[in-house]
Amino acid sequence: MFSSKSERLFTGMIAAALAVSAIVPVASVEAKQGSKDTYETKKSEAIEILLPESPLVFKQGEKITGKHWIFNVKIGKQVRKQPVNLSNLSTAKIGEFTARATYTHKGERVTVDIPYQVEGFKLAVMHTNDTHASLDSAPKRATAINQLRQENADRLLIDAGDVFSGSLYFNEFKGLADLTLMNYMNYDLMVPGNHEFDLGTEAGHQEFATFIQNAKFPFVSSNVDYSADQYLSSLYSDEIERKPYDGKLYEGVIKVVDGKKVGFFGLTTEDTANIASPGPIKFQHYVEEAEKAVKAFKQRGVDQIVAVSHLGFDDNPAIDNDLELAKRVEGIDVIIGGHSHSRLDAPVVVVDGEEPTVIVQAYQYGEFLGTLDVEFDHTGKVVAHQGKLIDIKGYAADPTAVSLLAPFAKEIESIRNAEIGATTTAAFDNPRDAGDVNKPSVRKNETALGNLITDGMLDRAKQVDGEVVAAIQNAGGIRASINAGPVTAGEVLTTLPFGNTLAVMTLQGSELLSALERSVSVYPIESGGFLHMSGMKIEFDSSKAANNRIVKAQVLRNGQYVDVVTNENYKIATNFFAAKGGDNYLEFKKAYEEGRVNDLGIIDWEIMRDYLVKLQTVTPTVEGRIVDIKQ
Repeated sequence: MFSSKSERLFTGMIAAALAVSAIVPVASVEAKQGSKDTYETKKSEAIEILLPESPLVFKQGEKITGKHWIFNVKIGKQVRKQPVNLSNLSTAKIGEFTARATYTHKGERVTVDIPYQVEGFKLAVMHTNDTHASLDSAPKRATAINQLRQENADRLLIDAGDVFSGSLYFNEFKGLADLTLMNYMNYDLMVPGNHEFDLGTEAGHQEFATFIQNAKFPFVSSNVDYSADQYLSSLYSDEIERKPYDGKLYEGVIKVVDGKKVGFFGLTTEDTANIASPGPIKFQHYVEEAEKAVKAFKQRGVDQIVAVSHLGFDDNPAIDNDLELAKRVEGIDVIIGGHSHSRLDAPVVVVDGEEPTVIVQAYQYGEFLGTLDVEFDHTGKVVAHQGKLIDIKGYAADPTAVSLLAPFAKEIESIRNAEIGATTTAAFDNPRDAGDVNKPSVRKNETALGNLITDGMLDRAKQVDGEVVAAIQNAGGIRASINAGPVTAGEVLTTLPFGNTLAVMTLQGSELLSALERSVSVYPIESGGFLHMSGMKIEFDSSKAANNRIVKAQVLRNGQYVDVVTNENYKIATNFFAAKGGDNYLEFKKAYEEGRVNDLGIIDWEIMRDYLVKLQTVTPTVEGRIVDIKQ
């Protein structure tokens, strides 16, 4: 007589008895109920093969050389571990499948369907970029990293550049405070960003060399020529290295992840030559060097290839960016990016032919920790991926990281109160009208502080590009006043606390006029998008309708103010937030999307500090740059 048994789950298998490599389920998949044929012997002894709780898991292409497996088999009332014949099992394709398990007892055969899963090869990554010495929140990042590693010990941690510049931590410790925390967090790789070359001299980059030498991880740098740098040349190898040393720069490195070789190479924007202090360093074309790296990896049998990029996600395509890299270079599976401070809440996929490239970037200042999980098939093609940004502010600070940061933080606190070497003859106020439209406000009126900030921006932009004619600053980015007397570093930081970088836009006169209309469109109501300016002045009539208020707009050329002409082009400096279309400046957003914006990578508060030091003594002045001519 045959009897039906309810499904039972077994809790273990003997790995040593398996004819394939050890099986460790990596995903919880509900076991599928299969048919269980049982029978009673002459002694009414029922036989049942018990299903596993989770499916068997294999890697694609994994060789299966044997047929006998040890399963739990119930014979009568006893459960025994018995060799079972497993048929119809293949690892050729990725997916969920069913095999047939057969067991014979005293001449009677019992069969049951056994679920199994075939997976591709997996790469798990955590990533950061453009942290810019923002270390106060780093202990929270350490907690998030440790938690993710507890879930997957093989998860790599990679930085896409620009650890240098942006806070008093860097000014004082030249990256070594950051490195103390990075070493503790066990970073695996880093690519140099443009700011890593900020301190260069004709002799080379001594501070960056010290940073590299003290790192407990290697660097990848494929399009930078270090040969003429006396400090960095000995740290660099133009080879693809299988066993890289910590504290060295490599053309590329190979890591074994999930049993497969994965190649990593690094790219730094060629614009570094213009926006940093490269000294003897030379930058090579990103497409040519990426193609060389991919070819070298393929020759070494590496099919999974990752570019660690400091090119910018969608920066000026005439220079370089990640989207162009993905389109123009075949064979790159993943791009871990930086430079443009892009907040990619989910990975962006570029498909060129049949090969997708997954691009990620984790915004700025260590506010987020990026995660990416990628699955490859046996040819190295990406077949699945998922990624997200983790907001670290909700995490508790890691106690060890706090203690490591403490001596640096203590010293920085005293530096905040240090005088920078400039004096104001009177206070630079930052007024708000508190809802009273009759009162002045930084968000609707020209102010001496807005003039000072934009004068500094224009001065710095002209040092990089002599064709820049004016600078503008959105009022929402100006957050505090500066007292009369000696100026401290802390005052500058609180005035411009967001760490925006300087950018240059090429605008048509018609676009510039449209943006100026937007600036005064809600006057006399406050607006964070109200534009302060240098090298330019406007007259507007607030009695007219919005977007029809500008009466005169002029830029300063050759010492004379001349009218803005609609069909002429103008190079205008602003902060990168505004240049990407912040505060709803659609004109700037269009220029950015069309590749007419160049991020100079210079931090706003540092520009203001340096300009104040250059002037030494500063008097607040309102000059009639923005005038309402309403009668």
